[in-house]
Amino acid sequence: MKQATFTEVRNHAKQYFDIVASGESVRVSRNGKPIADIVPIVAELPSWKQRRAQPIVLDGVSVSRMIIEEREAGF
Repeated sequence: MKQATFTEVRNHAKQYFDIVASGESVRVSRNGKPIADIVPIVAELPSWKQRRAQPIVLDGVSVSRMIIEEREAGF
């Protein structure tokens, strides 16, 4: 993570926002203390591309529940 003072960011905002746009974060400090992190925004997938996780169910019981029960029973 790149470090910068508040004054540096204020005086060279374009340079720092170009760094963030390229995917790197910038930690901003004032008087030697961190006050903010400027982080890139993660691009969201359109709703039609998002896949919702669906549990696998066999005979009315989720597979994850079956695995947990088998582990507890010592199989």
